[in-house]
Amino acid sequence: MTLQTITLGGGCFWCTEAVFDRVRGVIDVESGYANGREPNPTYEDVCTGTTGHAEVVRLTFDPAVIALRDLLEIFFATHDPTTLNRQGNDVGTQYRSGIYTETPEHQSEAEAMVRQMSQDKLFGAPIVTEVVPLKGYWPAEDYHQDYFLNHPGQGYCAYVVGPKVEKFRKTFTRFLKPD
Repeated sequence: MTLQTITLGGGCFWCTEAVFDRVRGVIDVESGYANGREPNPTYEDVCTGTTGHAEVVRLTFDPAVIALRDLLEIFFATHDPTTLNRQGNDVGTQYRSGIYTETPEHQSEAEAMVRQMSQDKLFGAPIVTEVVPLKGYWPAEDYHQDYFLNHPGQGYCAYVVGPKVEKFRKTFTRFLKPD
């Protein structure tokens, strides 16, 4: 089995992680920080908005089970790629939409998909998702990992994360991991 990785920023990493934890073919989802200026940032550092990092999830997936294009389709359907530096009430550069690649093939595929969706005017507004090589990834603190799984009743999880997970379940049934 040859696994691949892709790193995605779709706003708060709790939301993005909760969705991709449920995707068939995704072996691991790790919340973290990427493409900023400071080495080894903390959550508190990133929240200041001064480090340049995005909240991201790093996906390890089996391309024999799920294609990168399918992962990107889920990504674009479960966050708003047209709002610069924000997702809902989460505002700041750390909440930007981004695809952070580790291979030229992933870079080309992601750029082509964004180009096509932009030409098709799929979202009714310009797509602001950045597609750039991954730089300086750093895992988030342990308490951020599997946050929704561990805190489903917490306010943000119940009112923001939960509905995103339900949208994924209804829209992408074919990609759900078996229970």
